[in-house]
Amino acid sequence: MGNALRFLYGNCCKPTTQEYGYGYGVPTYTDGLSALVHDIYHFETTSQVPEGLGRHVVSSKKAQANWYKKLAEAWKAAKPPPRTPDEAARLVILTLKNHLKADVEGLLAYYGLPSPQALVQTSELLPPSNSHPPQGVKFELQTLPVDAKAVADGDTVTVYVNTVDPREAANLPRDVKLAATQRAKARAVRDYVKADALQKKIVDAGYRVLTGPNNEDILARKYRIRLR
Repeated sequence: MGNALRFLYGNCCKPTTQEYGYGYGVPTYTDGLSALVHDIYHFETTSQVPEGLGRHVVSSKKAQANWYKKLAEAWKAAKPPPRTPDEAARLVILTLKNHLKADVEGLLAYYGLPSPQALVQTSELLPPSNSHPPQGVKFELQTLPVDAKAVADGDTVTVYVNTVDPREAANLPRDVKLAATQRAKARAVRDYVKADALQKKIVDAGYRVLTGPNNEDILARKYRIRLR
């Protein structure tokens, strides 16, 4: 991570004598930001992820290690690095945007960082008030890669938007979010009948669980757009 992270860790991120507190496996540091910095530094030196994290997320420790590797790289590239919990949450959300939403939210909750919904409510991830789309553009969707087969008849196209996107997260129905989490757990124990039933519930609500580039689950909202 370099001298900057080591300096930050050494001066403001030293753990207290009680490593885990609050009764939920959350490190007892001054705030979630310093706890995250500590754990990124710890991962870089030991390749170990926090023990208590597994109670907040659904993916394996191998997957968790991949998150911390990505976060370490993103933190190093950030100029300047996050200095507030909101900025740290934003970095986590953007870095892990292609990962399972339940994992991203679980990681944020573990460190006591703002959720995507909270960031939207405080306008942390919204464009500046003086930011306007080009003339004639009414909506802008940050979609997942579009398959050419999605343009079925030349007049419409099917696209999907990751629900980690703060604006989608703010409108994600609770039952859909729960179904996605339960589906991931069902697939983990090879209960495919239950997983398929939950997938149908998700699809019927206008969402879909897609497979990302790293073979991870992506809960996405479906949009059908007319091209003309």
